[in-house]
Amino acid sequence: MAAKKAKKKVQIFPIVNMIIMILFVIITLYPVLNTLAISLNDGTDSLRGGIYLLPRKFTWKNYITVLQKDNLITGAYVTVARTVIGTVLALISNAILAFIVSRKRFMFKKQLSLFWVITMYVNGGLIPTFLLYKGLGLTNSFWVYVIPGMVSAFNMLVIRTYMNGIPDSLEESAQLDGAGYTTIFLKIYSPLCKPVYATVALFVAVGQWNSWFDAMLYNRMNGKLTTLQYELMKLLSSVTNTSSNVEAMKNAVGTVTPTSVRAAATIITMLPIICIYPFLQKYFVTGLTLGGVKE
Repeated sequence: MAAKKAKKKVQIFPIVNMIIMILFVIITLYPVLNTLAISLNDGTDSLRGGIYLLPRKFTWKNYITVLQKDNLITGAYVTVARTVIGTVLALISNAILAFIVSRKRFMFKKQLSLFWVITMYVNGGLIPTFLLYKGLGLTNSFWVYVIPGMVSAFNMLVIRTYMNGIPDSLEESAQLDGAGYTTIFLKIYSPLCKPVYATVALFVAVGQWNSWFDAMLYNRMNGKLTTLQYELMKLLSSVTNTSSNVEAMKNAVGTVTPTSVRAAATIITMLPIICIYPFLQKYFVTGLTLGGVKE
């Protein structure tokens, strides 16, 4: 009897687990699909409600309105450049710092780790930061998007924690063969750290792609250094702040409303990250070092 009950429990668990996962997928995907449907639907018709997963009156006018925004192409170029360059430089700098701090022979690793943790909770404030960047010549410059984000205490600690889980025997064996720290970092640790590198790269890339406040704060007067998110933010503000702008958009485009434009801008914003994620998802696994050392 006990064996039969155990069998029933084993059979029930996969079914319950599958049901829970299906519900989770539905809850996760529904807001995205609903926003997509609204973005592809006639704006005036969307005000009636009742749009769930499919558009009722299909149209591209919402996307045309967003893509016709001034400086949008320039902003897209700048955003792609800051995302690629910022992600690569941030990953390199954080990985090197994490490798240094994770070494047992490094004298000040505890003090530096504590210092970096403090910076996660305490900062100088907006005005001192602005004055610092201005003094360093970063304002009205593309590098204000990249240099301040090169070192992140959180990302560095995430990589360091992962590196601490790599067996010391790998490093010791490499040192016996005459390998230096540069070789150990590039040939041993970096290949084993692909999962955490991919995770941190995705964190940084999403942050760079979605950032708009730094463009408004430091490069507001330079149209050549605007970003895609800043331009979309200005568009959303212009169509939601005053009723006169809403009426102007209706008269100009015919069937565009703030709700439909907001949905189209949201899809445009998230689409690149959705396209990139599947290529990084395969690295979100653990246990690559299992079996790497035989003792």
